[in-house]
Amino acid sequence: MNVVTLDTLIKKLESYNPEEIEKVKKAYYYAETLHAGQMRASGEPYIIHPLNVASILADMHADGNTVCAGLLHDTLEDTKVTKEDLERDFNPVIASLVSGVTKMEKEKFPSKEAQNLANTRKIISGITDDVRIIIIKLADRLHNMRTLEFKSEQKQKENARETLEIFVPLAYYIGAYNIKNELEDLSLRYIEPDEYKRIEEKRNELEKENDSILEYMCDDIIKQLQTYGIPSEINYRIKNIYGMYKKMKKGLKVEDIHDLLALKVIVKESIECYAALGLIHVKYHPMNNRFKDYICNPKANNYRSLHSTVFGPEGKLVQTQIRTFEMDKTNTYGLTAYWDTQKGNAMNAMKEDLIENSTFYKSLKELAMSSVSDKEFIYRVKKEKKKKKVYVYISSGRTIELPKGSTTTDLARLFGINTDNTIFKGIVNNKVVPNNYELKTNDCVSIIIVNELSEYSENKSEGSALVKIM
Repeated sequence: MNVVTLDTLIKKLESYNPEEIEKVKKAYYYAETLHAGQMRASGEPYIIHPLNVASILADMHADGNTVCAGLLHDTLEDTKVTKEDLERDFNPVIASLVSGVTKMEKEKFPSKEAQNLANTRKIISGITDDVRIIIIKLADRLHNMRTLEFKSEQKQKENARETLEIFVPLAYYIGAYNIKNELEDLSLRYIEPDEYKRIEEKRNELEKENDSILEYMCDDIIKQLQTYGIPSEINYRIKNIYGMYKKMKKGLKVEDIHDLLALKVIVKESIECYAALGLIHVKYHPMNNRFKDYICNPKANNYRSLHSTVFGPEGKLVQTQIRTFEMDKTNTYGLTAYWDTQKGNAMNAMKEDLIENSTFYKSLKELAMSSVSDKEFIYRVKKEKKKKKVYVYISSGRTIELPKGSTTTDLARLFGINTDNTIFKGIVNNKVVPNNYELKTNDCVSIIIVNELSEYSENKSEGSALVKIM
């Protein structure tokens, strides 16, 4: 693993956010002074940890305030500095972010378990206040998992299980796939070390066996796209260890995993994605039941790409993933990419494109406002993330993700309709259905308000009105 220094952090910032460099330097020297004399379990100076956290955030193209908060994230917990000090020496945003990831004082709790539960609830609830709190905590957890070998075996397993149950789902919901995949693999390494090693060896064998095939396909597809004037970048990957583990737990043999081998084709414009798909299908025959258009119908975490599994050389199944450069940034870095791609509109874009339309976010918000105990809160969050999903189309053509078992009433509530004071009808696949109708994947849904107009109505005339769900 590459050694992270202040210089390497600055070089990352230079590539996308050079105007924030002086502020980040100030935060580094501030944290270095406060943590002076403190050591990690590895024997390294403590400043190595916040420096690595900041580096991970810079990899994700986080804004300057978030990178600074990464450098300072343990100062309130481990030094004598106060939130007011951070507000004065930096700004209120950085102070709030650092406070958001700081553990509660143990003296306030009757036991270590009670403190851990309260801290976990605080972190998870942070997504409803400022999603950057979750992003910083994910970077913190990732570096801690990378250096978990210095902990006891019991602590390793505890941290790994918590990571899989809490932090992996959070990484998925903010779209940070790079972090999600690495956290999954690191967790499995400590929870089931023998199984991890077995699959790792198998994965390494597959990489050697298929390297030449994937290289050939990359070169071949690039040439085809160049012929039609479509500039592109192409790389390939073998499915991550935990992903293989989950498929094999379901009884699949390695050779039956359709996305075991994947090519990522990156182009400039959305229309070029579809052109590239057509050119690939001309040369490589697709599997008819293995095509997904996540550009027209993005996932709930705003993941966008075309997926098509094709037959490559020697009959190898290869999943082609086709997206634009901007889509790739968002797919890789998650919400933090918005500071890079959306600039000054980043926070609004986050809300519009993901947070306000996420059923998981809304469930968290309701749970965070409830008076249930910390233990019950964590239990419900874990239960929520295990729920199976259904995907329905609304009148705009957009796909909405809902927990399995959701009804037309649940959909109406999702979009702010007060179902207690409003008489409405659900129309599913052009038929009026009862309000307790259980929605199914691929249902086309509209809502008709009978006795009350709402801000979502397309028609402001008297009587019934079609609700326009965006």
